[in-house]
Amino acid sequence: MSYVFLALAVFGLITSTVFAGMVLAAIPGYWRERRQALAQLQIRPGYTPPLTLLKPLHGAEPGLEANLATFFEQDFPGYEILFCARSAGDAGLNIAREVALRYPQIPAKFLWTSGQPHYINDKVISMEKMEAEAAHQILVISDSDVRVTPDYLRAVAAPFADERVGAMTCPYRGVAAEGGLWARLEAVGMSVEMTSGVLVARAMEGMQFTLGPTMAFRREAIRRMGGFKVTADYCADDFVLGNETFKLGQKVVLSHHAIDHMVINSSLISSLKHQVRWMKSTRFSRPKGHFGTALTFSLPFGVLAWVAAAALGHPLWGLSLLGWSVATRLALSVGVGRLVVRDRSWFGLLVLYPVRDLMGFGFWAASYLGSRILWRGRVFQLLAGGKMRATE
Repeated sequence: MSYVFLALAVFGLITSTVFAGMVLAAIPGYWRERRQALAQLQIRPGYTPPLTLLKPLHGAEPGLEANLATFFEQDFPGYEILFCARSAGDAGLNIAREVALRYPQIPAKFLWTSGQPHYINDKVISMEKMEAEAAHQILVISDSDVRVTPDYLRAVAAPFADERVGAMTCPYRGVAAEGGLWARLEAVGMSVEMTSGVLVARAMEGMQFTLGPTMAFRREAIRRMGGFKVTADYCADDFVLGNETFKLGQKVVLSHHAIDHMVINSSLISSLKHQVRWMKSTRFSRPKGHFGTALTFSLPFGVLAWVAAAALGHPLWGLSLLGWSVATRLALSVGVGRLVVRDRSWFGLLVLYPVRDLMGFGFWAASYLGSRILWRGRVFQLLAGGKMRATE
């Protein structure tokens, strides 16, 4: 039996190394494109079409005031920000009003939907209301737990100079908003694991999806796909919107501007719940790809190899195989985490990411334990294709 486990471990190490090689092979091309994009951004005034930012809100999250302020401090000539929550007295909406008072030069609107949602994904109602009120034809959507730099909107607008582009999205690095081990482990997973998967998907089949922290669309594309209501029954609305844009025959562009995704799950339980929910959502949205994700992790196979080899009386061989697994994770940490999304946490990249890789396999396995998720205080059941239905 030990030989069987050793053979399985070596197979997993080979597949995860191949995956790492594919990721690293995609980086030079991404760098070349980023240099060209950065050079284009230096041309002033450059391409600066008027933009409407859509910010759905749901309560007061840690750091929300600082996050929202960065969107008012953009080096961009003409844009508006629309905020929407379920009620006029939503705590997050009140914070947005307070922030907006400090920036009277930036047009802002504060909207609310009132009453109970008539969609499973109640965020969709906010999106529809903001789209109806938007003054401009390029819509920029970003989550409330995102923080950006002043050149953000110039980078977001740039791809739309090409009329074939219907959508764009930004890569992101995880930032532990309040520190803490569990938040830092989740953050480095965002920086490395998530971005690695995006780079490989982009290299193999092109961009056919967008990423929720920031995505932008031509208003025409949103209306052609049937409006935001196409995501009404889905948890992974970002995937659906990008995929529908791709189906329209329009390009989806991965930006070369990375943003900060603030991780607010500082406790072990909240972090575990969030990551398992995300894995379950991916399992139902892309079942075949998600199943194959198991072979992209390395540390689980390294540990298995070490134990199996030791049981066969070859502990040094086992340690060598474990070292192999760690080396591939460190290569990804530096190549993707540091050089692609510019994650500044060396401790997270060099120490925590190998641990996060081991945890990631656990989250993958947990994604097959049931179909229910807890999202914004409500329990939903995930269905085939990524749809969901309320159970309470």
